[in-house]
Amino acid sequence: MAKVVLRLRLTGGDRMDVAYEEPGTADATQVIEHVISILADDTGVLRVEHGDRLVVVYGRGVAAIEVAPRGAVL
Repeated sequence: MAKVVLRLRLTGGDRMDVAYEEPGTADATQVIEHVISILADDTGVLRVEHGDRLVVVYGRGVAAIEVAPRGAVL
């Protein structure tokens, strides 16, 4: 299971650090490509963790994605 930490810049200008896990995938590069393909679509929805909370992120609300190689502070 690969887990990546993302810093999302939202269309309103706010930033959010979130973690995304994809069971069955060991390669972080594939997970990142999957996240990008989901959020590139206006109707894309991604379930992520922000600390101990589940957060649903909609593709239309994300302006930019940064991938932290060692993880952002959650």
